[in-house]
Amino acid sequence: MKFSLSTLFTAALCISLNVYADLDQTTQWTLNLYLENDLFSNTDEGYTNGLRAAWVSPDVSDYLEDETLPSWIRSVNRRLTFFHQNREGLKRNLIFSLGQTLYTPHDLNRVDVVEDDRPYAAWLFASMGYQTRGERQMDTLEFSLGMVGPAALGQPSQDFIHKIRGFETFKGWDNQLNNELGAIFLWEHKSKFIRRHYVNSRFGYDAISHGGIALGNVATYVNAGAELRLGWSIPNDFGTSALRPGGDNSSPGSIWDPRSADSQRWGLHGFISMDARLVAHDIFLDGNNFSTSHSVHKKRGVAEGALGISFIYGGLKLSYAHIFRSKEFSQQESAHSYGSLAFSYTY
Repeated sequence: MKFSLSTLFTAALCISLNVYADLDQTTQWTLNLYLENDLFSNTDEGYTNGLRAAWVSPDVSDYLEDETLPSWIRSVNRRLTFFHQNREGLKRNLIFSLGQTLYTPHDLNRVDVVEDDRPYAAWLFASMGYQTRGERQMDTLEFSLGMVGPAALGQPSQDFIHKIRGFETFKGWDNQLNNELGAIFLWEHKSKFIRRHYVNSRFGYDAISHGGIALGNVATYVNAGAELRLGWSIPNDFGTSALRPGGDNSSPGSIWDPRSADSQRWGLHGFISMDARLVAHDIFLDGNNFSTSHSVHKKRGVAEGALGISFIYGGLKLSYAHIFRSKEFSQQESAHSYGSLAFSYTY
């Protein structure tokens, strides 16, 4: 694990240093922190916890021709314009992130393999991605590399939190998935197909669609969905996403965004979103790819909806969403829900 993750961190650092001189210094970095947990729904099972920290760079001034960037990155960026009508006005950002997700069955006292419930599993990962965006559209390419299994530190992470809060610890972590190096390559396209602000008022609404594909031994799927936002001083970005891969947003890019350097106005809006996913592979349900492990019969189609609120003041943005997810495997007794808290700071 240490070799794999350190290799990714080193590569990300080298690329970030190479492009630093080409960053548009009139904009700022954005730090996104995500916490997802099903305790918001008074449960402790299934997808039970997620943590991620992500940094979105300022705009990169030359993301196509700068020879300090690897040739493959320049080549990919030239091809990331096929959805955009005005290719001359595109902006680009780099994304670096670290995260961990945890999955447990329902019964915390069972020490044997719970055959009719999902496996114990954890995923510890680092990601690097980049975005190409116009006024109404944004493309994200992201590569995640990490470990599934004991090396992902799921049991000590969960035990630490449970002991602090005085909760019982789960007894069956010895049955978790085996160690396996995991990777996900993801592309997602977002389109802001409705945007309306009323004259002489900060009140408005917008609607953003998304669609994408993920390939890898951790997860392989296609997904699509949309988000509707309504409120005051809605930021000029592409929605409030959960911790899912490809969910990071762009840095503020307009004086109408309350987070921009030229504006200290507040903003408040509510949002409703949905996502539908066709799943070909999910290691957290299908089990290990290269060794024998516990698994369940997953459902190919998974849908989720979210209802949330977001508050912005200056460079700060705080959002909460409650997410409802359909059954993910045949033996699952009921649908699952959890809370997603996101903190964003532009500096």
